[in-house]
Amino acid sequence: MGKHNEFGKEGEAIATALLEKKGYHIRERNYRYLKAEIDIIAEKNGILAIVEVRARSTDRVMSIAETITKKKIQLLVAAADHYVTEKSLAVEVRFDIIAILKNRYQFKVEHLESAFFHF
Repeated sequence: MGKHNEFGKEGEAIATALLEKKGYHIRERNYRYLKAEIDIIAEKNGILAIVEVRARSTDRVMSIAETITKKKIQLLVAAADHYVTEKSLAVEVRFDIIAILKNRYQFKVEHLESAFFHF
């Protein structure tokens, strides 16, 4: 596995631990639907958080949150809709980003709730 993939998996583990510490129940990791993948699906207080994890070693070009394209958002929405329908859930759905910036010695982790529209 390449360093990029290892860092991505490490970022997802950090994000999962953060969500659990905040009281979220992790329902799924790496949920796939057609061409979409949701990194983490977590639930707390009747809200289903569809979480995109972005881990980078630099933010010089653009902020991590800005790296999520319209196409990626469309795929996340389709996958979330499928998940909620498939599981017959009656929950509010929110789209979050957990941004992880790693420099030489430390991680900076930011949880952006309702990072883009919800339904």
